[in-house]
Amino acid sequence: MKYIWQHPAWPRFTWDSKSLLTVLGQARLAQGDLLGRVKRLGFKLEEEAQANILTEEVIKTSEIEGELLNLQMVRSSVARHLGLPTAGLGRSSRSVDGIVEIVLDATQNFDKTLNKQRLTGWHGALFPTGYSGLHKIRVGQWRGQDPMRVVSGPMGRERIHFEAPPGEAVDNEMRQFFQWWKESHSNIDGLLRAGIAHFYFLTIHPFEDGNGRIARGLTDMALAQDEKLKVRYYSFSSQIMEERDDYYKILEQSSKGKNLDLTDWLCWFLGCYQRAIGKSDKIIGKVLLKADFWAQHAQTQLNERQKKVLNRLLDEGQGEFVGGLTTRKYVGLAGTSRATAFREISDMLEKKLLRQLSGRGRSVHYDILWPAGGK
Repeated sequence: MKYIWQHPAWPRFTWDSKSLLTVLGQARLAQGDLLGRVKRLGFKLEEEAQANILTEEVIKTSEIEGELLNLQMVRSSVARHLGLPTAGLGRSSRSVDGIVEIVLDATQNFDKTLNKQRLTGWHGALFPTGYSGLHKIRVGQWRGQDPMRVVSGPMGRERIHFEAPPGEAVDNEMRQFFQWWKESHSNIDGLLRAGIAHFYFLTIHPFEDGNGRIARGLTDMALAQDEKLKVRYYSFSSQIMEERDDYYKILEQSSKGKNLDLTDWLCWFLGCYQRAIGKSDKIIGKVLLKADFWAQHAQTQLNERQKKVLNRLLDEGQGEFVGGLTTRKYVGLAGTSRATAFREISDMLEKKLLRQLSGRGRSVHYDILWPAGGK
C-alpha cells in the first residue's frame, strides 16, 4: 500500500478533533470578524468588492497551475457576468469566461445539487476548444484508462509525487464522492468539510486536466455553503498561490499516509483559510478607498476619459500601478492624443485628484492623491 486510496477503509477519513480545536476556533473567529467588517459596504460597494475578489480568485487559481491569464480580460468577463459597467475593459476569451462561470456557479449556486453533469459541465467550460495547450483531451468526461500521475523533473529522471486510482475505478469513486458530499453537509463541520472535499476530489483526480481548478471551485462551493453567502470577501486561491510549495508538500505527504488520518492536512487547510481572510483587508480596502475618493470629489467636473483613467488607478490600488501614471500611459488608457493627455493630467493636478511624483519632462510620473489614510 503506497497511497491513501489503496487503504482497505478508503474513503472513511479520520482526524484528531482535539488537535484541530484551536486552529478551527481561530478560523471561525477570523470568519466572524470579516463578516463584521463588510457590514460597512453598501450594495454597490458590495458588488465592486465581489468583482475584485472574483477577479483575484480567477487569476490565482489559474496561476497555481502555471497559466497566466490576461488581467483586463478577466476584469471584462467578471464585470459582464456581474452586470457591471464594461466600458474600456475590452473583450474576454472563451477560456477566461469559462473559469469565471465556474467560480460564479460554485458560489452563487452553492445550494444546488452537485452531480456528474454539473462537474463535467465545469470541465467543458475550462477547456472550450477541447485542448489543454497543444494536447487534445477528453473534455466533459472522466479520464481514460492510462495511469494518472503527478510527476516532476526531466524526462528519464522523473519523480512521481502521486498516482491516482485507476481509470476504470473513477466512475464508482465519483459516485461515492457525490454521496459523501450530500451526506456530509449535515454531519461534518463546514470548514472541515471544505478541506476534506478538496483533498478527496484531488485524490480521485477524475479528469485528464483541470482537477486543481475544479477542486478549488468545490472548496469555494463548500465554504459558501458553510457561510450561506453568495458573495465572496476573500480569495482562497490567492493564499494557496502564496503558499504553493507548502500546499503541494502537504498534499503529497497526506496522500502517502499509512492510514486515513487527515489531521495534518486539515490543520494546514484551516490555517491557510485564516490567512486568506486576513488578506481580504487589502482587497476590500481598495473598494472602500475608491468609494472615499469619489465621495470626496463628487462635485468635481471631469470628462469620461479622466474618470476612466482614475478608476483604473483606483482599481489597481495604492502604489500598485506599475511605474506610475505617465503621459504616454494616459494616451494608451484614454485613447487620446499626447497634447490632450497632458492637458487633462494638468487639469487633475490643479483639482488635486493627482499628485506629481519623481521625474522630469517625459519621465514625469503621477499618482492618485489618495484620501486620508492613503499614500
